[in-house]
Amino acid sequence: MSQPTNQNNNAFNMTLATVVGQVGCLTPIILIGALFAGLWLDKVLETRPLFTIIFIVVSAPVAVLVLVFIVRKATNRLKPVSTNEAKSLEEEVNRE
Repeated sequence: MSQPTNQNNNAFNMTLATVVGQVGCLTPIILIGALFAGLWLDKVLETRPLFTIIFIVVSAPVAVLVLVFIVRKATNRLKPVSTNEAKSLEEEVNRE
């Protein structure tokens, strides 16, 4: 009778895996993109390390903002369990 709890755990685990995967892929993409953009801009403007350093430093907060956006979007997808449902699930588990 603990099937709803198991389904909730599976949904949570899948959402967590999705978030970790997205963040794990997007963070290096942002950093590498900033590196190449900075190197290209430094080459074009002949200001060797300036834009590369600026873009790398700015990419860290951008990566954090992307992380927050992804986590907020993922948590909105999870349906919160109401108090009544949580109590009934707890009672079913205690009866077993």
